[in-house]
Amino acid sequence: MSESRADLTHAAVPGLFRRLAAILYDSVLVLALVAAAFTLVYLPLALGLGLEDLRQYPLYRHAMTAWMLFVGVGFHLWFWTHGGQTLGMRAWRMRLFSADGSPVSLKQALIRYAVAILSLAAGGLGFLWILWQPDKLAWHDMASGTRLVLVDPNRS
Repeated sequence: MSESRADLTHAAVPGLFRRLAAILYDSVLVLALVAAAFTLVYLPLALGLGLEDLRQYPLYRHAMTAWMLFVGVGFHLWFWTHGGQTLGMRAWRMRLFSADGSPVSLKQALIRYAVAILSLAAGGLGFLWILWQPDKLAWHDMASGTRLVLVDPNRS
C-alpha cells in the first residue's frame, strides 16, 4: 500500500513570523507537558520513597532529565510523523511534508529536530536563513529533506 503524496509544486511557504509564532505556541504546550510528566513521576518518588531532593540521588536525577527530554522531543517527533502538524503548526495553518510531498519519516523528524536545535544555538541563523534563501528553507528543512507549507484551513 503506497502512501499518498501531496503536490507541493505551487504550495505557499510560511514566512519567519508565522514559523516563530508556531514555535512559541508549541513551546508553551511542551513546557506544560514536560511539567506534567515531571510531576507524574516525581510525586510518587517524593511521597512514596522520600526522594524529595533529587540532587542527592544522581541516578534518579539523570533518569528524570532523560524522561523530560523524551517527552519534550517526543512531542515534536510524534506530531511531525503523524499528520505533519504540531498544535502550533495547526493553529498557524502550516504542515510539514517530505520534499517529495510524502509524510515525514522518523529519521527525517530526528534530523529536523537536531538541526533546528543547532540553528537556535547559532543565534537563530538557521531560522533567519529563510529570509535570504529563495525557497524559504531553513537549515533544518534542507538537512532533513522536508518542506513546511501553508495549508487551507477548510481542507483536511
